[in-house]
Amino acid sequence: MATPAETSSAVAGSSAVSNDTSPIYPSLKFVVSNLKTLVPHQLTSETYPIWRTQILKVFKANGFAKFLDPPAAHTESQTLSDHEVDESNNWIITDQNLAAALCSTISAPVLPYVMHLETSHEIWLALQTRFQSSCRSKVIQLKNELHNISMKNLSMQNYLSEIKKLVDNIASAGATIDTEDIILHILNGLSPAYQSFKTTVRTMQSSMTLETLYALLISEEIHVQADLHRLAINSDAPTALYTNRVRINRGRGRGKNIQSST
Repeated sequence: MATPAETSSAVAGSSAVSNDTSPIYPSLKFVVSNLKTLVPHQLTSETYPIWRTQILKVFKANGFAKFLDPPAAHTESQTLSDHEVDESNNWIITDQNLAAALCSTISAPVLPYVMHLETSHEIWLALQTRFQSSCRSKVIQLKNELHNISMKNLSMQNYLSEIKKLVDNIASAGATIDTEDIILHILNGLSPAYQSFKTTVRTMQSSMTLETLYALLISEEIHVQADLHRLAINSDAPTALYTNRVRINRGRGRGKNIQSST
């Protein structure tokens, strides 16, 4: 039978073991085990905005956003009490697991740029520095394309699809465009046949959703095409009448020639 001293010693020993082995708690285990599934597209030079958004959402949802942008207490060396040392050790263990999980979502061409870094914050900051400038340039280019887009000979469906593609690409590059600005670009790119429609929309008192504008434009295209077809028919009518008159006059001329020859 164990003596009280032995029991006390055993309890103290088990307590020391539990303090030394910081367990991976459920939320950390979930992120480490599932981050590659939750962020299916590995980080490349083309996917940074989407990758960043997905990583940030997962980290925030599980309480780890502070590891990407930590307070000064965890980025600067300082004298710590025993309790603070334990907290710091737990922070380091959690951070190292998160850093490893982050690296697992980075593609092979990009990984060498962060392999030498120690913390999640350092990895996050290095990637931000590397990719944000190129993303900004891409956004400027896409916004310029949107500003200069023109319907030309496209159908309304194809024209609106081109607009949506540019807007989606701008969003995936990490920027947003106000709905009113999108509507303005759409109207500016329409052909002259839609001038009355453009005037109506611009003078509306209430705001309009993109979905409503799309539906109205598809309907307006039908009316515009019908009007153009009607104008084409009307413009052809005088020409056809003139042609018939010429043929009749020529026929009469031939008749006179026949009579005079007889």
